[in-house]
Amino acid sequence: QVHLVESGGGLVQAGGSLRLSCAASGSIFSINVMGWYRQAPEKQRELVAAITRGGSTNYADSVKGRFTISRDNAKNTVYLQMNNLKLEDTAVYYCNGQGSGYMGSQFRSWGQGTQVTVSS
Repeated sequence: QVHLVESGGGLVQAGGSLRLSCAASGSIFSINVMGWYRQAPEKQRELVAAITRGGSTNYADSVKGRFTISRDNAKNTVYLQMNNLKLEDTAVYYCNGQGSGYMGSQFRSWGQGTQVTVSS
């Protein structure tokens, strides 16, 4: 089993910054892709940003230029630096990891989510 634990959410004023972290643990051989998703009330979960093991990144158009995703492969940890936060960034943010275990099994795991609330 692979577990992901997020941290770093909270309440921030519009224009402010937050940094989310997500650490993966368990039977992990390699994590190919790590990403951040978010889900606002009454909306579907959407991809915010993703990063491959080699460092290639992908961002939702709504966060380009404001958010930066990074990872530490040695620590199986992914980060999301969020700057110039807007009211519409308010959501529960979920970490996701996709990879393989030592026995050749594949996994796709989710964290429990962390709340980000942006106030005016």
